[in-house]
Amino acid sequence: MNLSDSQTGGPLPRRVSAVEAVFGHLRTAIERGEYAVGDKLPSEAELCRTLEVSRPVLREALRALQAMGLTVSKSGKGTFVLANTVEDPTFGDYAASDLLEVRRHVEIPVAGYAALRRTPEDLDHLGHLLDRMEQETDTTAWVAMDTVFHLAVAEASRNPVFRRVIEEIRDALARQSTFLNELGGRREQSNCEHRAILEALVDGSEHDAVEAMSHHLRRVETTLTDIVRPQRTTAPTEGRPEA
Repeated sequence: MNLSDSQTGGPLPRRVSAVEAVFGHLRTAIERGEYAVGDKLPSEAELCRTLEVSRPVLREALRALQAMGLTVSKSGKGTFVLANTVEDPTFGDYAASDLLEVRRHVEIPVAGYAALRRTPEDLDHLGHLLDRMEQETDTTAWVAMDTVFHLAVAEASRNPVFRRVIEEIRDALARQSTFLNELGGRREQSNCEHRAILEALVDGSEHDAVEAMSHHLRRVETTLTDIVRPQRTTAPTEGRPEA
């Protein structure tokens, strides 16, 4: 079976990744009842053969299904369907809705404080970090730097409590970031948003920093919503995903 590797609809089409194509195929099959609640999905080997993708691609798609609450993986037994509708994705110990709520109330004011209190060393660190992120193509490496970026902004606020809060949700942030990059193509857009945050810190503008972080978190929420509740207006064009 060949899955879609076409461009999605909309004013700014983007190429659908192999992970996104596999995830979409399996999610649709579950939602349509082709795999009922309680059913075991075919083995990884069988799915790889049927969908013509590599095992790493399949495993990323399966992890995404689990984050969405559609499946559960049982060690030594396989992957089972847990639900046929999506309620609220979970990243590590936290639901997406809870994570977003906390981020709005913590990271937005943190950015404002960072603009007022940042040091030249903070700006230098953030600048070098973003330079590396903009050149990085590996999702795992980029996600690791993404969490470091948000920690560094909290550090620049000069309030250790803020940094401790970000540390607490660091694993969830990384899981969410991976999810959004694999299924929402967020990396390039996120780089631009991070750059706007840094520019506001360089300018020492509390207002601009708050606005830039607010925009960043709104885009995160929008992308997440688009993944959880996609608008299925057009049928995918047949094509083969890049394994």
